[in-house]
Amino acid sequence: MPRSAPYDGAVLVKWIRCSVVDRHGFERGQRKWAGLLGEPGFRGQSGGWSRTRPDVAHVFAFWENRVFYDSFMARGHDRPATGQAGTFRDMQVMLFERRFDVKTGFEPDFTDADVVRVAHSSVHEDRAEHFVLMQKQVWNPAMAGSPGMLRGVFGEAPGNEFLVLSLWKSAAERGKYRADGAERLAARAQTETDVAALTGDVVDLEPSWTV
Repeated sequence: MPRSAPYDGAVLVKWIRCSVVDRHGFERGQRKWAGLLGEPGFRGQSGGWSRTRPDVAHVFAFWENRVFYDSFMARGHDRPATGQAGTFRDMQVMLFERRFDVKTGFEPDFTDADVVRVAHSSVHEDRAEHFVLMQKQVWNPAMAGSPGMLRGVFGEAPGNEFLVLSLWKSAAERGKYRADGAERLAARAQTETDVAALTGDVVDLEPSWTV
């Protein structure tokens, strides 16, 4: 499938977060993941450094479905992973199934973005449907209408865990969105009632990590 085409069907989003103890070694190893190109079902990967915690790295990978991902993990994951052994600690990995796009026509193309905003929500079980509805009716239109917001994806994991991943042209434009009524939107969406725990980060993309 051409990289320029939007997704058709289910998509698996992998989010990796870790604390890096050897920055040079980690970055050198990260570039070796370019070998993912040509893997069946692989759709793209990129990542970068947390703006709030400079030692924290985020990586985002996209696969056509779980079958292709599991096949790669069983066959080809260990070889590039070995190159980064000992360069990080406290790795956290989560897999999310795409529910819908934020804005329209999401594709894992990072060439026109320099910032990624990641928001991870643990939602009360009896509020999950409402949370998803508010994402569609309140947050998506606000983000889609914000200058600099390119595209994004909303994903779900078992246990009422949700991920919003959005790509932005610049940190300045993303900052305008945050300052322009985020509290008002949260009140309208009843976010505090829905969400048991919320974590997020702003990630400066490293072009050399993009596959």
